[in-house]
Amino acid sequence: MTNTHCYPYPLPALAVDVVAVTDEPRPRLLLVERGRPPFAGRWALPGGFVDVGVGYRPDGPQGEPLAAAAARELEEETGLVPERDGFTLAPVATFGDPGRDPRGRVVSVVHRATIPSRAIPRTRAGDDAARTRWFPLDALPPLAFDHDRILDQVLGLTTRS
Repeated sequence: MTNTHCYPYPLPALAVDVVAVTDEPRPRLLLVERGRPPFAGRWALPGGFVDVGVGYRPDGPQGEPLAAAAARELEEETGLVPERDGFTLAPVATFGDPGRDPRGRVVSVVHRATIPSRAIPRTRAGDDAARTRWFPLDALPPLAFDHDRILDQVLGLTTRS
């Protein structure tokens, strides 16, 4: 039996973002400099869109799990790999307010990772990230999208000036 149901309204895009903090006494946060619009040249959390397959058809491919998407995006943009580098990713929050992304409605499932200090030198920019950098939590640059709000909620930081 083929399911012919379709939705009469637009569907949001699904994304993942990663809050990666070191295990050092003075923790640092991993950010990527965006290499493409929107916010090209601004710093952001590593992340991106989930592969949802055809998404809207239950009889078609459904894409990747959220945890796999977070791991893939982190590896593509920073070179860090959970299994190899000795950390795990855990979902901690969801953000989906209208206007958080100028490309349209995007819902992001945010994952958190505590990165062992031995893995810090492994980071390197890739995919749509121009650079990676570890920032002290008390000296963060202005962030793209609503990533300041994400850090406020996930880490309890007040990053907005």
